[in-house]
Amino acid sequence: MTISYLSTNPRMSQATIHAGVVYLSGQIGAPGKDIAAQTRAVLTAIDSLLEEAGSDRGHLLQATIWLADMTDFSSMNEIWEEWLKDVTAPTRATGEVKLAGPEYKIEIIVTAVQR
Repeated sequence: MTISYLSTNPRMSQATIHAGVVYLSGQIGAPGKDIAAQTRAVLTAIDSLLEEAGSDRGHLLQATIWLADMTDFSSMNEIWEEWLKDVTAPTRATGEVKLAGPEYKIEIIVTAVQR
């Protein structure tokens, strides 16, 4: 059984790969920016990590989205849907949580399969 880890530090890894499945840690947006900028930053980070892991957004299995404020739901969804426009959307859950600090508005966790 082989397990690979990407971008590892003493606290966590940004991605874990096992049996062709890619598990990404929660990706957070640019602190202090609005929901649109933070969502775009998160999705860019997800694209990069998936590429490094041998996957892409077309191979997503599941996403969990945490918002600091559900009033940002519509704005986030516009960017999310544009990001997924050429692929089938994965299963998804979205909820409101208190994030690591008030400067963060969004965190997204995804699971994908390798290409």
